[in-house]
Amino acid sequence: MTSCTNQRENGPKIVAIGGGTGLSTLLRGLKRHTKNLTAIVTVADDGGGSGVLRREIGMPPPGDIRHCMESLANVEPIMEQLLAYRFREGSLSGQSFGNLLLAALNGITGSFEEAVTQMSQVLAITGRVLPVTGADVQLEAVFENGSRVVGESSIFAFKKEQDCRIAHVNLIPARPKALDAALEAIGQADLILLGPGSLYTSIIPNLLVDGVVDALCRASALKMYICNIMTQEGETEGYTAADHVAALLKHGAPGMVDVCLANSDPVREGLLERYRKEDAAPLVIDRERFEQMGLELVEAPLASRTGDLARHSEDSLARAVMDLYRRKVLDKEFGR
Repeated sequence: MTSCTNQRENGPKIVAIGGGTGLSTLLRGLKRHTKNLTAIVTVADDGGGSGVLRREIGMPPPGDIRHCMESLANVEPIMEQLLAYRFREGSLSGQSFGNLLLAALNGITGSFEEAVTQMSQVLAITGRVLPVTGADVQLEAVFENGSRVVGESSIFAFKKEQDCRIAHVNLIPARPKALDAALEAIGQADLILLGPGSLYTSIIPNLLVDGVVDALCRASALKMYICNIMTQEGETEGYTAADHVAALLKHGAPGMVDVCLANSDPVREGLLERYRKEDAAPLVIDRERFEQMGLELVEAPLASRTGDLARHSEDSLARAVMDLYRRKVLDKEFGR
């Protein structure tokens, strides 16, 4: 037990950038390997309970940040259930208690950043969670046919209606200032992870915040992109793994990623039919394009073998990330 504790205490400094379920899954696995974790989370969400609080209270959307804190929390099971509890009736219907707790702390402290810090202490989280910016931002998607829509929650339906790919996304206002703590964490990291998660609505919005891409390019850390297992309806239908990376680099900068990690497990047949109905499919790993792009591609079995969704296994993903990181450190040490 002491040896495991020491390994976690002295584990690498890992920065994970993104949002949504993918980031939460990644963090839940990584906290078993290191305590030196920083999650940098998008604040462009405007749907669901987060959107309600954003409109009615004027606070940044708490949902993705709350999910990350839940993943890193070290609390009793009843507290976990309490945070995730969603009201089913009345004006609070659909709202989670965790969001309301963060909203209350935002009111008490007068600062969303400080509210996140205080809630992190209440939950005794492993590592820390940081909003990428304190600015009030909206996400705009511009499509290949020239049409555009504002609002993260509007992109899905609008894309289905337009039936064409997203050309790029923007933040409104453009280039908001990043939190100093987020940029410092990137600069001090040993390993930086982008993904898994929704490409245009969870990962890329972080790159549009002023200073983030520059910090990533300057960082000496190993920079890894974790590919999704499936394409995503209303966002990346028909995309290959290399298409995802190309979009990421288009919004960021060349050389921003060193290595890509992709799933090699087949998706269970029982799940495939369900995803076909949603116009989603297993991500095609186009290896030759990765070679042409000069990017290293590593494939490993990452998929969960349980549940009714094709998602990453938190344990398998964390182990693969740590194994790849250690191999890269050894290669660097021995000049391989």
